[in-house]
Amino acid sequence: MGTKTLGPVPGPLGTGRLDQYAALVWRPSASGGIEVLLITSRETRRWVVPKGWPIKDLRPHQIAAREAWEEAGVEGRTGARKIGVFDYDKRLSSGALQPVRVKVYPLRVETEHDEWPEAGQRERIWLAPEEAAGRVDEPGLSRLLAGFARVVG
Repeated sequence: MGTKTLGPVPGPLGTGRLDQYAALVWRPSASGGIEVLLITSRETRRWVVPKGWPIKDLRPHQIAAREAWEEAGVEGRTGARKIGVFDYDKRLSSGALQPVRVKVYPLRVETEHDEWPEAGQRERIWLAPEEAAGRVDEPGLSRLLAGFARVVG
């Protein structure tokens, strides 16, 4: 039996916001700095980080690690403390916008697989944090990426 995905779960009472958990996937680069991993979203093909909804019996950093495997094909060590948050509006099938707050956890890659559950649905790219910051649409995620080298450095 697998773990049950709870799907969208409301954020703090009265906010109307839903919570997700994301992995900011990184590795040391050959130049002595670091690189971060971006993937494309399935529907809009925008550059994003792996993220997902709460999963019963998993802690937030474990959810982030699971999403990194399923969406990006990477495994590694995930920090148990979040390094930041960002907000975005998810477009629902009805066309309505749903506010979402994403809590982000660092994941240092130890293994990158050639095959993974969503390999045929997404692209992935390794970039310097500053370059990755320029590729994403969400301002909060862009700021988090741009400052990430200082967090792990």
